[in-house]
Amino acid sequence: MAEHKTAPYTFVKSGVFYFSRRVPKDLEHHYYSSRISFSLKTRSRSVAASRARHAARQLDDFWYHLRIQDNDLPGKHILRTKVVGAYPSATACASSPATVTLSEAIGIYVRLKGHGRPASFREFAERFCGYVIDVCGDKDIMSYTKADANAVRDALIERQLAGSTIARVLGAVRAVINFAASEIGVEMVNPFGKVYYDRTAGTSERKPLPLDTIRQLQAASRELDDEVRWLLALVSDTGMRLAEAAGLLREDLRVDAPIPHVVIQEHPWRRLKTKGSARTVPLVGASYWAANRVLAHETGSEFAFPRYNTDEATKANAASTALNKWMKSFVPAGCTLHSFRHSMRDRLRGVECPADIVDQIGGWQTEGVGQSYGKGYPLQVLAKWMQAAA
Repeated sequence: MAEHKTAPYTFVKSGVFYFSRRVPKDLEHHYYSSRISFSLKTRSRSVAASRARHAARQLDDFWYHLRIQDNDLPGKHILRTKVVGAYPSATACASSPATVTLSEAIGIYVRLKGHGRPASFREFAERFCGYVIDVCGDKDIMSYTKADANAVRDALIERQLAGSTIARVLGAVRAVINFAASEIGVEMVNPFGKVYYDRTAGTSERKPLPLDTIRQLQAASRELDDEVRWLLALVSDTGMRLAEAAGLLREDLRVDAPIPHVVIQEHPWRRLKTKGSARTVPLVGASYWAANRVLAHETGSEFAFPRYNTDEATKANAASTALNKWMKSFVPAGCTLHSFRHSMRDRLRGVECPADIVDQIGGWQTEGVGQSYGKGYPLQVLAKWMQAAA
């Protein structure tokens, strides 16, 4: 049985990896067979390599203690228990579950769940799990303890990260470990679950923009009349998330339809936050003006906002930085571009728009099983309330 080039002590049978290692000559008298072989229960080369290394380390440790037992150890005759009783049996070594390190778990998670995701999916998984590796080391995922999880929490607090950011970090670590454990078929209690910390620490309430401020920004956008301001105006009277608007195609803007509207749908370069984020929103007020200006400006690009898009990704962070910097002199403290979204909800409340229509316009999740039935409100109903809010 030849040793696999990239997975030591393994061979493949019917596509499944098996562990195989010869018992050292000086220890054969402890065994019924001269070779230890068992299935690693995986078809993945990387997982097999990790499990094989883990099993080999266990055997090396056990064999070391067997050799000590066989030696003429000084004082051996007065030991309270036999030396061999303090160590796991060879059978236990061979049959105990082999797992993966956290860095290997990241690879499994990204490879299987990262298909079609933006580059940030891998970056966040590596960065957040990197905090754990920095504090506790790159250990077997079964070896992390609640003390390790608490140490990571304390390190994040010491970095002065906001409670919401700590929640994202620990949530990502939990997801990576849980997914990897499920994939390799081991059961465990994830120590990164139920870690206490103040989720409100360092966070500030996102405030809606006053209506007169919205009007000022819309007027200034009409005056400057450029791509950056078209993006702001489009967001201002639709309540779209910035990334949703920045990643639009020109063809997503339907200004010549009987009811002008924008189609918010997933694109390869820009994923949507949730399944319910895919929707159609009427174009009214400043947003209708902005959509017409985008389509009237011929760029030769299929993107509505080419400066913020490539075939691989929408650069929403760059758009956010530029617009928040420009808005700073107009808006009250604590308000940002995302405040348009909060304001839209308040504006719709102000005209007594039903809550489920508000949710459909903004792409917010609506509670209740019944809300998932049907296709939602027709465009003309949404347009009535959007016109009233504008």
